Amino acid sequence: MQSPSGVELAGLAGLLIAVPAVALLGNSGRRHTGAARRAHLILALGGALATAAALAGLISALLTDAPVPRIHLGSAVAIGTAIGTLTLLVGTAVLPGAAESPGAALRHLLDGVVIAAAFWFVGWVLLTEPTHLLGGATPMACPSILVPAGLAVISLGLTIVLALHAHRPRLTTVRVAGGVTLVAIAAVALGGGICQDRDIDVLCGALLLPGGLFIIARAVKVADRPVEVVGDVSERGTAYAVVPMFAMVAALGWHLSQSGEFDFYGYLGASVEGFALVARQYLALGDVRRYTLKLRQSEAHFRELAHTDPLTGLANRRGLQRALKECQCPEEPLVLVGIDLDGFKTVNDVRGHDVGDAVLVEVGERLRRNLLAGDVAARLGGDEFAILMRGTADEATLTAHRLLAVLGEPYEVEGISIFLSASLGVADTGELIRDADLALRYAKQRGKNRVERYQPRYDELLRRRGTLESELRHAIDREELRLVFQPVVALPSMRPVGAEALLRWHHPTLGAVRPDEFIPVAEEAGLINRIGSWVLDNACKQLADWLAKGHDVWVSVNLSPKELHAADYAGQVADVLAEHGVPPQRLVLEVTEHAVATDMDELISRLAELRTTGVRIALDDFGAGYSSLSQLRTLPVDILKIDRLLVAEPESRTGEAAPLVDVVVRLGHRLGLEVLAEGIGTPAQRSSVEEAGCRLGQGSLFGWGVPAEHLEAQLDSLRTGTRPVPQPRNEPPKGAAARSQVVTLGPGMKQLRAVLPTDPTFGSMVGDQNVGSVDSPSEMGQG
Repeated sequence: MQSPSGVELAGLAGLLIAVPAVALLGNSGRRHTGAARRAHLILALGGALATAAALAGLISALLTDAPVPRIHLGSAVAIGTAIGTLTLLVGTAVLPGAAESPGAALRHLLDGVVIAAAFWFVGWVLLTEPTHLLGGATPMACPSILVPAGLAVISLGLTIVLALHAHRPRLTTVRVAGGVTLVAIAAVALGGGICQDRDIDVLCGALLLPGGLFIIARAVKVADRPVEVVGDVSERGTAYAVVPMFAMVAALGWHLSQSGEFDFYGYLGASVEGFALVARQYLALGDVRRYTLKLRQSEAHFRELAHTDPLTGLANRRGLQRALKECQCPEEPLVLVGIDLDGFKTVNDVRGHDVGDAVLVEVGERLRRNLLAGDVAARLGGDEFAILMRGTADEATLTAHRLLAVLGEPYEVEGISIFLSASLGVADTGELIRDADLALRYAKQRGKNRVERYQPRYDELLRRRGTLESELRHAIDREELRLVFQPVVALPSMRPVGAEALLRWHHPTLGAVRPDEFIPVAEEAGLINRIGSWVLDNACKQLADWLAKGHDVWVSVNLSPKELHAADYAGQVADVLAEHGVPPQRLVLEVTEHAVATDMDELISRLAELRTTGVRIALDDFGAGYSSLSQLRTLPVDILKIDRLLVAEPESRTGEAAPLVDVVVRLGHRLGLEVLAEGIGTPAQRSSVEEAGCRLGQGSLFGWGVPAEHLEAQLDSLRTGTRPVPQPRNEPPKGAAARSQVVTLGPGMKQLRAVLPTDPTFGSMVGDQNVGSVDSPSEMGQG
């Protein structure tokens, strides 16, 4: 045994410094969790193996007197440190941020092998004959150091690959890979130095080993920071494969030009390069296949989303059009049913869009449950739906009627019962979407909550509707609108006690336009609030004039749900009353029973707010809508107007007194409400109403809607005791059956009707405290 030199002792001291670095790596692994913990512990294990092999080899070299070359000892050190280096490489590959998956880590290792094989091949050219760059210093006697040398070039290649493809921030991962490269170079230096007894190589290896481990330990402290994962294979570069191949080809060409031979080590480097490239290409093709499949799946998913309504899961307009194209089969006729919810906008305005969306989702579910296989349900936008069916128009019409009943059932949302009806249009020829939409719009024009089948004449109706909307916007400014008044009489005296204001429109070229035609147009065009304000103002103005002349009457005006839900509508009513000096109890505002179905709580709140102004509220068309007895008890109304169908229908069947009228009158009186029967057109109907105890009546039997001056003449005749001769133009044709003037405007829309307040000041007028109105189809009105 010889005395160790100072260089050897310095090397031993340097290796001892690596022990704290290994301890730091182990402590970092204990502090982290998940993937970071696993990677850190693998790095700590690799550092411990490399350090233990180096220390054992150096101590053995200091204690042995074996002659040079010490092949076995050098090989043991080289193999031991190589195992530690390989473990460090594995830890680097699985480090968070190095790769998004184990497969990606394997690809990075192969990329490193590709670069390493190029370095190996170039190194072989430089170290063999005829170049023989290191001359006699070439460690030919210690072939085992080729193992750590190969790992060193692999580490260097992996460092380059991570610098190109690791997830951001890359600096941490690149530092770890660089530290592993230093450890691999230290393993080569230690194995070769011990083998050939070169103290300077041993010292360099002993210093590089702890240096590399400290770099790794420092870098892993921040290895668990968030990284930006980029997994798009189309963004990966290929220079790492192309450049090494050029380097190998150039080195081989130069080597052969110098009369060099292609020996085992050159063949080994070229073979590794080739197999690594083939393996890497195989993995790359697998990546591309998986990426392509993912793109196809994503494309199919988004294509389906483009044809699907995100709220209900039904097809959207594009999906319906696609289904129409795919189903064009002559032997299988197609039918399209268009569906639109009546009054849905009120739900959104009053209850909010969350409740509205919940209703739409439930509509979609009901449609799914009531369709046959092969039918396509679609939501075209808003509250508009459609169903594409195979079959005849008659079959589709039957289905449409079934859906009408299904969609009319209450919607329970957040403990609230929401009542909606629907309008449906059926088309089986021509442009299905267009024709079904025309039929649908015609169904809404005819009162909603019905099914209409497309007819060619609807095209003309659509053009007329467009003309009406355009002209109606200027009707007020051009003074084309006017009011007529239908009397409300006390029973049995038949003395006029009030009047209902009815709206008329006479266009210079279109002529007289029926209210049941232009009122829905005004509703859809957003003109109803302006028209309603005009009607209220003019009705109050006329009422003020009659009161000033000493006539003891009142006037009723119908109220649209859109007006009722307008901001501060009660304030607008109060302002109009104050402007014209009209006592509030002389004005009655009517709301149709259809409006009750929209939103009971909101309706009660709005009506109560109106009653604070002093006006009276009447529930119009009672008995033809959705009101229940419980609702009637809670609604803040003063008057019930019995629908004309209850008055007229029993007589047409039996000729006896109307039993339902008797029930409604008794019910109204029990609840403290005044009751008015409208639609009285014959003496028999008048008698049945009087027998039921109803004290107010309205209808064609008592007079049609007339201009204000004509009704004023009637009122004057009561004061003078004479009765004016009726104007011929207001009389019905001789021999003609009585006609009802009630306008069916659909759920949520009502006519202008007069209602009698139950104010105590009218107590002396026995029967004169009511309202009612029924008009002929040519004289229907709306407020």
